[in-house]
Amino acid sequence: MAQDNNAYGFLSVPSSARIYGLGGMNISTVEDNLNVTDQNPALLGPEMGGWLDVNYMRYIGDSNFAGVSFGRASGAHGAWKTSLQYFGYGSIDETLPDGSTVGSFSPKDLSLAGSYAHDLSSRFRIGATVKFLYSNYDQYTAWAVSTDLGINYYDPDRDLSVSVVGANLGGQLKRFDNTSEGLPTDLRVGMTRGIGNLPLRWSVTAYNLTRWHRGNRHLFKHLVFGVDCAPTDKFYISMGYNYKVRSDMSGYKRSLLSGFSAGAGVSLSRFNVGVAVAQPHSGATTLMFNLGLKVADLIR
Repeated sequence: MAQDNNAYGFLSVPSSARIYGLGGMNISTVEDNLNVTDQNPALLGPEMGGWLDVNYMRYIGDSNFAGVSFGRASGAHGAWKTSLQYFGYGSIDETLPDGSTVGSFSPKDLSLAGSYAHDLSSRFRIGATVKFLYSNYDQYTAWAVSTDLGINYYDPDRDLSVSVVGANLGGQLKRFDNTSEGLPTDLRVGMTRGIGNLPLRWSVTAYNLTRWHRGNRHLFKHLVFGVDCAPTDKFYISMGYNYKVRSDMSGYKRSLLSGFSAGAGVSLSRFNVGVAVAQPHSGATTLMFNLGLKVADLIR
């Protein structure tokens, strides 16, 4: 969750507790859960049809993020998803150049998205997401369109998943003022692999691949590591490490846990719930919560 674009940094915030527990960036974890498709539409499939998912995140300061998504099968080899995400950053004092307070405002971002995925074969799947973005910062407003394109290779026999995503392709339709704000366009590559007969999987995701700095010490700022344990298909626990988050917090009061995250969840035939937690620095603990319901029978 560490993009460098201030205006559209919210595009890197996950809506999945599973993904947040794995470090906040993961494009290759294959699960029958709508929210894991947020960062890679190629993970969406007909097996997720009829699910309604809601998510909530208590972020740093007074920030609160929430959203809802719904999936629908499209034949035997396709699926679509619609979602709405809200990002609220609390109340901010409005001040004059002399420092006097004249009021307050509540900045916010909204994302309305539609996704579609289709199986190319038994192991390859492609997907695309189009997002309509609205931002309101006091008297300034902006509109933008963002597109994610993804492809996933999944071999269940080897418990191997490999993905490539082109994220945040697009631009602004309406500027905040006379200054154009570019989207944080990104190329991401990820792999998830099982560990023998153990109920463990490890993941590594490379991101910000269009923004490189000189020196090998920056390599780990482009990598997110995760591991999850699923002793049964109904329960999981996960842990992740994001070095860039830890590095970015070096100027704050970061704690021993900065950059680390953890999560857990339960999944039943018509119900799933997940929770994840992280502490970017000692003064902030973030919490994400997911709830999914199988509502297909209720809407027929």
